[in-house]
Amino acid sequence: MYVAVKGGERAIEASWRLLDQARRGDMRLAELSVAQIREQLRLAVARVMTEGSVYDEELAALAIKQAAGDLVEAIFLLRAYRTTLPRFGYTRAIDTEAMQVERRISATFKDVPGGQLLGATYDYTQRLLDFALLAEGHVDRDAAASAAAASSSIQTAASKAEADSEAMPRVVSLLDKEGLIEQERPTPNAPEPGDLSREPLAFPASRATRLQNLARGDEGFLLAMGYATQRGYAHSHPFAGEIRFGTIAVEMELDELGETVEIGDIDVTECQMINQFAGSGDVPPTFTQGYGLAFGHSERKAMAMALVDRALRAEELGETLASPTQDIEFMLSHSDNVEASGFVQHLKLPHYVDFQSELELVRRLRAQHAAHSEDQGTNQRLDQTNGQQEQAA
Repeated sequence: MYVAVKGGERAIEASWRLLDQARRGDMRLAELSVAQIREQLRLAVARVMTEGSVYDEELAALAIKQAAGDLVEAIFLLRAYRTTLPRFGYTRAIDTEAMQVERRISATFKDVPGGQLLGATYDYTQRLLDFALLAEGHVDRDAAASAAAASSSIQTAASKAEADSEAMPRVVSLLDKEGLIEQERPTPNAPEPGDLSREPLAFPASRATRLQNLARGDEGFLLAMGYATQRGYAHSHPFAGEIRFGTIAVEMELDELGETVEIGDIDVTECQMINQFAGSGDVPPTFTQGYGLAFGHSERKAMAMALVDRALRAEELGETLASPTQDIEFMLSHSDNVEASGFVQHLKLPHYVDFQSELELVRRLRAQHAAHSEDQGTNQRLDQTNGQQEQAA
């Protein structure tokens, strides 16, 4: 039960003004623009878009600015805005093999069709603070030229790969040729996947529903649970079969025109994790997959999602359920940071009535405990007196 706070309107309005001041910071410094956030904090923007379920870089950057860099709050803002948008229809499923790749690596094969493209990554940096970035407005012309040349070579490599083939095949196709890995293939007459943004989460949950939930799930939570699977809290020994990042066209079928048209391009990151599977029943030993997909350049999120996706398939594959990561209801019910944040932060709301009832209960129990202890003390003293009298007699 909550008690309404009365007479606090002016205090709340003052709090809003203080929040604006705190967000703006030192007025002597230039204000951070939405355009700067969008272009220079692209990884934060990607996370907010993914977990906010809206692909709009400008709105994600605006949410980050409004939330003063609190990404979970920014995700909440974008998710809330999403509920106000009309639904015009559904796009066709994207074909990531047709992606214009900017980065594509595999930890399972050195030589893969289309080649490996390192692209822009922190993987090979030394993780040392670059104090040169403290020089405001300084532009390293040589570094900029080198970066432009590298970008050009990457795009050339990607273009060459597309020229050699209409689509860049997935790395797992090498295993599929030998029948060593399961492949996702269309199931005839399969029901359409549900829409988790419009339908409440229900159990049992299909894999399509689980993937929707994980895509919107908190990156930190999924990262921790994915890490747990690597430390033995699931029956998996994962390999990064392929991680690719790039631009893909989004298509939509227009009934009025009777054809499919491209409505825009989006950046996505895809990850396919390969896991050894000993087999069960009539299923021979093979490799199984975990899958992850996220907006923008979100490798860590896509990898964690793929690890958790594979762990959640334990029952389907006949494996023993031995850890929380394999518990579908536990994972899906606690992965959404909007729900988690709201439930935790609601503790800041007034709980006066609840607490007073708890306080009265504790006082009454303490009184009963004290009375009981006093009675026990009295009985012990009587027993000691009786014992002494018996000894004297």
